[in-house]
Amino acid sequence: MPSPSCLIIIPTYNERENLESIVSAIHTVLPSAHILVVDDNSPDGTGQIADAMSADDGRIHVLHRSGKQGLGKAYLAGFDWALQHDYQRVFEMDADFSHDPKYLPAMLDAAESADMVVGSRYVVGGGTRDWGLVRRFVSRGGGLYARTILGMRVQDLTAGFICYRRETLEKLPLNEVTSNGYVFQIELKYRVHRLGMRIVEVPIVFPDRIAGVSKMSPGIAAEAITQVWKLKLRVP
Repeated sequence: MPSPSCLIIIPTYNERENLESIVSAIHTVLPSAHILVVDDNSPDGTGQIADAMSADDGRIHVLHRSGKQGLGKAYLAGFDWALQHDYQRVFEMDADFSHDPKYLPAMLDAAESADMVVGSRYVVGGGTRDWGLVRRFVSRGGGLYARTILGMRVQDLTAGFICYRRETLEKLPLNEVTSNGYVFQIELKYRVHRLGMRIVEVPIVFPDRIAGVSKMSPGIAAEAITQVWKLKLRVP
């Protein structure tokens, strides 16, 4: 599959410190991949930086939104944009280097035989780096909690480094997805699972972010705990 059919969606909010570096790193490993920056009107000028990059490079596209509306809505907007264009593989990834672009080729290869490929911290060969004890406990415990309730074998349900086949996104009822924040990642995996599609986990090492401020908050963590039960009851 030629790489121009690959789109990498990067949601941004105050990521001016990372954007140019992450785009350069992506194009080092996948030179022909296209990138869609979905910017939520970042006060630090991230959107303007993205516009300047797009003007100089036809592989870079920008989708501006009026304000901070959440991670899930940013990805849904990106998916809609991808489906309107001729992309056969669509990635989600962060701008902050917690998702290392070096894993993109392996995930792209795995998508040849899988409907969804998860960059996973919790399979053999994966892991985290520079995380505190509390963060590790919350991540592991939250994943076990969600897997138990939803009856899934995917080890890293909250992972946000994902590759979708176009056909997978076309089958998902994206207009019915209501989760935002990190529970959005659980909902998408659960919906793919419920449709009987194949999910494969590729090991990644997930470090703490290099620059900027984490988007995780106590409210997002609480949402993940309560919303898992709603997913169990709501998703057919």
